[in-house]
Amino acid sequence: MKMSPLFIVFGGLVIFASVLFIAVILPWTTISEQPSEIFRVRSALEARGRDIYVRNGCTFCHTQFVRDLDWDHGAERIARSGDYIADRPHLVGTERTGPDLSQEGGEHPDDWHLAHFTNPRWVRPESIMPSWQFLGPENLQALIAYKQSLGYRLADLRVERQRVWKAQAVQAYEAGPDENIAWLHQMIPEPWRKLPNPYPTTEAGLQRGHKIYQSYCIGCHGPIGDGMGPAQPVLHPPPLNFTLLAQREISGGILYYQIMNGITGTAMPYFKRELESAKIWEVGDYVAVYFIGRSDANQDPRGIDASYEPPGTAPRSPGLNGKKEP
Repeated sequence: MKMSPLFIVFGGLVIFASVLFIAVILPWTTISEQPSEIFRVRSALEARGRDIYVRNGCTFCHTQFVRDLDWDHGAERIARSGDYIADRPHLVGTERTGPDLSQEGGEHPDDWHLAHFTNPRWVRPESIMPSWQFLGPENLQALIAYKQSLGYRLADLRVERQRVWKAQAVQAYEAGPDENIAWLHQMIPEPWRKLPNPYPTTEAGLQRGHKIYQSYCIGCHGPIGDGMGPAQPVLHPPPLNFTLLAQREISGGILYYQIMNGITGTAMPYFKRELESAKIWEVGDYVAVYFIGRSDANQDPRGIDASYEPPGTAPRSPGLNGKKEP
């Protein structure tokens, strides 16, 4: 085939027309203009917060869409065209330097967001997000309102859940340490309250737990676990002081459950999507050993020892005949 100027021009037009049809015309004719089932009109405060979000380039680091191949923070619902009918400009984004925010509303209470915007390292110690404290209290309030609206009606349900549980958490905290800890622990299912940490305490495990604590927990609970991290002044109720648990019954299961599931209504988020099971047990054991002063690691009831456990860390286990094996 001879390459002539006419062929090049004609071929270029064919390619351009194909791309135009696939990327512009076909979506324009097939995408619904109807609101999705979760859509609602934003309030004036939320709209103002969106303007602040746009002006400060937040979309350069955060997307606002979830595809069917995504499984991450907020990935509870696949994005639909009807979610974006009121957005001008669209803030779908392409870069996930930070987490996707399309379902951010209600993932955290307002005071967590205030701490996060004041200094992201307070609640996410390894965050590279800049501080937005320079925006001032009124602009931060609007920005928080916008973030809490992301997800529309589903976000509204989550935000209301945060408020309901926050009222109870504040009431328990203001009743005093004994009542607060009793309330926190009674919210944990009984099987978890009786469950010991199934893995033995080892030097390597404590080192891993220390690293996890520094990466996720130190900004709220502080370097010595007394709840006096830098985020403490803006959080209500404040982070739990682990040292108060020294004279109380505490199991590895209690620590695991609250790290895994978080405490809705407080600034304590869930970590079940960020930390594997072994990491949750290890950071829980680190807290138990260094801040509470005792650990129930590797006590009965126990199952089969994990393959990576070093020799000499576990007591003898039952054999097939019911007798102890060395």
